[in-house]
Amino acid sequence: MKLSVLRVVYDTIVDGPGLRTSIYFAGCTHHCRGCHNPVSWNVNNGNLMTINELLDVVLDSDFNNVTFSGGDPFYQVEGVTQLAKEIKSHSNKTIWCYSGYRFEDILSNSKLSQLLTYIDVLVDGPFIEEQKVDNKPFVGSSNQRLIDVAASLREGRAINFDLEL
Repeated sequence: MKLSVLRVVYDTIVDGPGLRTSIYFAGCTHHCRGCHNPVSWNVNNGNLMTINELLDVVLDSDFNNVTFSGGDPFYQVEGVTQLAKEIKSHSNKTIWCYSGYRFEDILSNSKLSQLLTYIDVLVDGPFIEEQKVDNKPFVGSSNQRLIDVAASLREGRAINFDLEL
C-alpha cells in the first residue's frame, strides 16, 4: 500500500512537544478558510510512499517522536492506520495526529476510529480563521483541542491532554 505524502519534516518542534518527525499527508476535504497548507487538499499533490519507506523514515531517529499532519491523515485512514500500527510495534514513539474532524465524529465512525487505537494525542477540529490563536501551543485556532486518546477511549468521551511544557 502506498500513501500520498506532501513532505516529511525532521527534527521539528512545532507539531508537538520535543523533537518530532512530522509526516504531512496529502488529501483533505475540510478546505478550511485560511488553511496554512491548501496545497495539501488534493491527494494527487503528494508523492507516493510505501508504508515500509515511511516506517524507515520514522525509525531513522531514535529520539524523534512522530506527528501525522496534512492535509488530514484521516483522508487516507487505512494506510495511515497500518503505518501507525507498524510504528507502535517497532518503537515506543508517541504519535500525535492533526485532524479537521472532531474526536466525537471520529469515534462514531467505524472506518475512521480504527486509527485512534494507535494515536497518543489527537489535535482535533477544523481551523477556524476567525478563532486563530498564537498563544495556545500546537493549535491554530481556539476551537481545536489536544485530546488524550487512550483516556478518551476508556471514558468514551473527549479527555483533554495535559500538556506539561
